[in-house]
Amino acid sequence: MENLLSRITINKDIVHGKPSIRNLRYTVEGILEYIAGGDTIEELLQEFPDLERDDITACIQYALSTMKSKFTEIHA
Repeated sequence: MENLLSRITINKDIVHGKPSIRNLRYTVEGILEYIAGGDTIEELLQEFPDLERDDITACIQYALSTMKSKFTEIHA
């Protein structure tokens, strides 16, 4: 898991310091929005050929690790 998370970078000069993939302009948030919208990993890899499967898995892992460390209340 730690190796996957090393793919997620935070650089103030790239996408305003948002977590991104390998200092590219792909934000974790953006990738998760595609997945939440129903896109598959395979579709994302076809759409963005400079991404690797581990990049997308790292986004999911990053989101999971963030959720484990923070509590967000959702009102139904």
